[in-house]
Amino acid sequence: MTTAPARATVTIRAMTAGDADHVLAIYQAGLDGGNASFEHTAPDWATFDAGKLPGHRFVAVDGAGAVLGWVAVSRVSARQVYAGVVEHSVYVDPTAQGRGVGRALLQALITSTEAAGIWTIQSGVFPENTASLALHHAAGFRTVGVRERVGRHAPHGNRWRDVVFIERRSPYIT
Repeated sequence: MTTAPARATVTIRAMTAGDADHVLAIYQAGLDGGNASFEHTAPDWATFDAGKLPGHRFVAVDGAGAVLGWVAVSRVSARQVYAGVVEHSVYVDPTAQGRGVGRALLQALITSTEAAGIWTIQSGVFPENTASLALHHAAGFRTVGVRERVGRHAPHGNRWRDVVFIERRSPYIT
């Protein structure tokens, strides 16, 4: 008999510099898995911090305060016409996957971005990352299309990879 993993008791809070080691370790674990990003090494905290918009960076923590995952956004463009469009990343510690952590993080992100007038959250996901695609579709994201052989994944055999382009358009920002 297979038993589903227990749902984690999760608290979502703003990401701080004190979370850096945990956030970057979770990021690296995702990169090491081979289906999270074209990147192969997590950046240092200063680079990570500089590339993410304040106000839309969250961590999920358990009852003991251990970081289980994170979500953050970056600007898509400096052009004013795209001021309400961001690209996001969401990573969950491998030991916490399947327990509602990603869903809680995405919901916090959707709430914060809509409150700030951001109308579109987008991302690219490898098609092999079926769990991430299912999570995003359940959170209201749609598949826009597939960018075929868009880049070579150097740390994983230098093979060409497709990327599924997804987005969530807020129904509240008009």
